[in-house]
Amino acid sequence: MKIMTTTEEAKNMRNGINIEGTVERKGETRTVNKKAGGTIDVCDAYLVDDVGEIKLTLWGDDIPKISDGSKVKITNGYTNTFKGEVSLTKGKYGQLEVVS
Repeated sequence: MKIMTTTEEAKNMRNGINIEGTVERKGETRTVNKKAGGTIDVCDAYLVDDVGEIKLTLWGDDIPKISDGSKVKITNGYTNTFKGEVSLTKGKYGQLEVVS
């Protein structure tokens, strides 16, 4: 069993983040251009746990799986900082699982 990270700990980590929480305030989906060409859908939501919240960026096929109130588990996620706000994503090698 992997040790779970809290939202507050995740903000100071770069990768290897294993976290569970509830999705709140899922935003509108928007389409962005990929560096390699083409486009992909992206959507921001907030992942909330016992200690706080972190912005969660959802990409492509993961967007329709998640709705407000979804309990999710992210394995091997990573963070990046954009415009001063830390955001968590599953990335290429991580997994996003809807627990309930």
